[in-house]
Amino acid sequence: MAIYHCSIKIISRGKGQSAVAAAAYRAGEKITNDYDGIAHDYTRKGGVAHTEILLPRYAPEEYKERSVLWNAVEQVEKAKNSQLAREIELALPAELALEQNIVLVREYVALYFASAGMCADICVHDKNNGNPHAHVMLTMRPFELDGSWGAKAHKVNGKKIPAIDWNEQTKAEQWRAGWAEAVNVILERQGQESVIDHRSYERQGVEQIPTVHMGVAATQMERKGIATERGNRNREIVVTNKQLRQLRARINHLAGWLKEATVPSAPPTLVSVIQGVLNDSKQQEHHSQPREKAAARVLNFLQENNISTLPALRRKVYEMQNQLDDVWRSMKYIERRLDTLDEHIRQGGIYLKHRELYGQYQQLKPRKQVAFYEVHRAELMAFEAAKRYLDACLNGHALPLEAWKKERAKLAAEKGEFSREYTMLKEQVLDVEKVQWTAEKILREAKQPQKDKRERAQVR
Repeated sequence: MAIYHCSIKIISRGKGQSAVAAAAYRAGEKITNDYDGIAHDYTRKGGVAHTEILLPRYAPEEYKERSVLWNAVEQVEKAKNSQLAREIELALPAELALEQNIVLVREYVALYFASAGMCADICVHDKNNGNPHAHVMLTMRPFELDGSWGAKAHKVNGKKIPAIDWNEQTKAEQWRAGWAEAVNVILERQGQESVIDHRSYERQGVEQIPTVHMGVAATQMERKGIATERGNRNREIVVTNKQLRQLRARINHLAGWLKEATVPSAPPTLVSVIQGVLNDSKQQEHHSQPREKAAARVLNFLQENNISTLPALRRKVYEMQNQLDDVWRSMKYIERRLDTLDEHIRQGGIYLKHRELYGQYQQLKPRKQVAFYEVHRAELMAFEAAKRYLDACLNGHALPLEAWKKERAKLAAEKGEFSREYTMLKEQVLDVEKVQWTAEKILREAKQPQKDKRERAQVR
């Protein structure tokens, strides 16, 4: 059955770690770290089933190359104790096929990390031992609009404020809950009854003792019928949990009544937070009109699109970015096809133009062909080159010159439509990205006074 495992840790130079070394090990590649000149070769590592890199908007395209990405990270982080990367380790459902697990990880990472501005290096490991899992390495800095690395923090009134909220403790809870939700959704689609939960048994209100992690070696021994200490401990836990459930059932039966559960108040939505910030700003004596306008713009967008949470806003941005990418790919396909058709039509024109002359050349006797060829060398060579080209393209079929021209005219019209759609979508995506950036900025600023208040209370 599916198990829940989602660990989060920081890869830090202060701990003697290297982002390049970590990436090379997880991907089973050889990468040289330009920071210290050390080559990390893990090409003999087995079990690497899939690797890929997801880039956020504004990240340079060359960062899809693993060595380029992590060497860039090593270069931009100058301090001896720099935090280089964040790693998320995920246990994948053994009930799913490898391809399904890859899609599961990709969609989860795209929604929670790439759409938030992080480069994500995904490596799926599967040794066919019942323990498929994924390692996701994430960058720690945001990107500026020009594709350069941004700062991790900014000074406001002499105090450092994080430029992004990725290090907040609440993020870990969101990411862990998001993974449980993503796994449960795909398991339900597959008709599986397994359900996982990111919370401990205590937080779930489940009176049950958690089993201990078996590990690969103990699992393999148990499968061979060899009892292990961890296996024995888990079997004892299973018996104890059964007894606990029976005891709880008796208590419930004897009690005959339960206290009516109080319904917890729903957490504030993104809309309510921004509305509150907007109201507070208006009540202040020296309120900021630009800030009010930005907040109002965000609020209007959220209400028009029925968005109430930050993940939902990021999902909207991600969907629009994907739509823009789809249009761009369609345009590129049409451009490549137009280039091919232009060459087909050009070569076809040369073939038809000189075909009669080549026929005359072919009808001559060999001793007269030499003189004829010298006189018409350029035309005959052009015809022969065009014929070779068309023979390779047509494979014995007739020359469809008119069909090519019709297809070209149709594609040219489609390209114009896609170009207009791309221009419109690009403006919309830029607008919604600004909305996302403003919303996250407002939320960070709204949380800062509460954090300062808690810190002052602790000092007292």
